[in-house]
Amino acid sequence: MPSRTLPTLTRAEVERHASSASCYVTIGTNVYDVTDFVDDHPGGGELLLEYAGKDVENILKDPASHPHSEAAYEILDESLVGFVVPDKAAAVKVNGKPADAANGRAHVENGAESAFVHPRTGMSCEEDLSKDTDYNQDYKKHKFLDLNRALFPQIWYGGFSKDFYLDQVHRPRHYRGGASAPVFGNFLEPLTKTPWWVVPSLWMPCVFYGLHLAHQGLGSIPFTAMCWAFGLFLWTLIEYILHRFLFHLDYYLPDNRVGITLHFLLHGIHHYVPMDKYRLVMPPALFVVLATPFWKLAHVVFAHDWHVATAVYCGGIFGYICYDLTHYFLHHQNLPLWYKQLKKYHLQHHFLDYELGFGVTSKFWDTVFGTELQPVIKAA
Repeated sequence: MPSRTLPTLTRAEVERHASSASCYVTIGTNVYDVTDFVDDHPGGGELLLEYAGKDVENILKDPASHPHSEAAYEILDESLVGFVVPDKAAAVKVNGKPADAANGRAHVENGAESAFVHPRTGMSCEEDLSKDTDYNQDYKKHKFLDLNRALFPQIWYGGFSKDFYLDQVHRPRHYRGGASAPVFGNFLEPLTKTPWWVVPSLWMPCVFYGLHLAHQGLGSIPFTAMCWAFGLFLWTLIEYILHRFLFHLDYYLPDNRVGITLHFLLHGIHHYVPMDKYRLVMPPALFVVLATPFWKLAHVVFAHDWHVATAVYCGGIFGYICYDLTHYFLHHQNLPLWYKQLKKYHLQHHFLDYELGFGVTSKFWDTVFGTELQPVIKAA
C-alpha cells in the first residue's frame, strides 16, 4: 500500500511533465513518473510521449490499442509519485490566502464532506499521522531515510542539502506496530527513548524539594506561591520561544551535516515520526543540558534573594513537566473537550503547517505573536 506521505499535484503541474526528460501520466487521481520507461516502452517512446502529462486509464483498457498486462500495471505501481488535486481546490483560501500562497495547502471536496490535503505531505487529518508508512516505497520514492535501518548514520552520511532535508523531515511517517524507529541501532538506543511517566517521577520530587527550601527562606506561603506562579507564567513564554526559535530553527540551520544532524536529533525526528510514544518527552540528559542555563539565569536575575530565584525556577520546571505531559497526551490520549481542541491544534502543526502553531500547552503566545494556526476557509 503506498505511503500517504506522497505529495499532491494539480492537473496543470502534471501537464508540465510532458517530455522525455520528465514524463508523468495519471490513472484517476494517481500520478506516475514513467520517465525511465520511455525508451523501453514496447510500442515505442513516441507513443508514450503522446500521452505525457495526460490520463492513460482509457488507453490502457482500449482493445483497439492493445490490452496491457499485469506486468505493465506493476511497473506503474512502482512509479507512483503522488496524487492529483481536483482543480477546484486551487480556488480555496487557507488562512485568508490562496492555497498556493499558504505554504501549498489546499482543500479538496470528497462527496458531501471536505478535508484538508497538504500538497507537500499528502495529509488531510490527524488520523493520517497514524497510517502505516510503506517503508520500501517511501524510501524508493523520496530517497531520504529508510525506516528499516538506523536513522542517525543515514542522516550523518546522507549528504542531504538543507532544503531537501527540511522538506522531507516535515513529511510525517508512521513506524508500524507501535514500535520506535531505530536511531542508533546499538547500545545507545535506550538513551533515545523516554516513557512519559519518567518526567513527573524524576522531576516532581525536585520541584517539591526546591519549593521546600524556598519556603524556608521566604517564610511566607502566599509569597512563595506567587514566585512559583510567576515562574510558571514565564515557562509558557519560554516554551513558545524554544519551540519556535530552537526546535524550529529550520531555515537558519547551517547547510551541513552537523547542523542537519543536530536538528534531527533535537526535534526533526519528532516531526519525522510524530507518533513515536517514546520520543514525545525530553530525555533526562537533554533536559539537564537545557535547564542548567535557566537555573543560572534565574539566580542572576534574582541575585538579591536565592530563595525567590529558586521558587521562580521551580515554577518554571513545573511548567515544563506540564508541557511534556500535555505533549504526550495530545498525541496519544482521548481528552476532555477543551483539550480535544488543543489536540487538533497541535496535530495540525504536524500535518498541516509546521511554521505555525508553536504553542503546546496553550495558543496564548501564538495569538500574541501572530503565529496562530487558523481554520481553513472553505470556498464559496
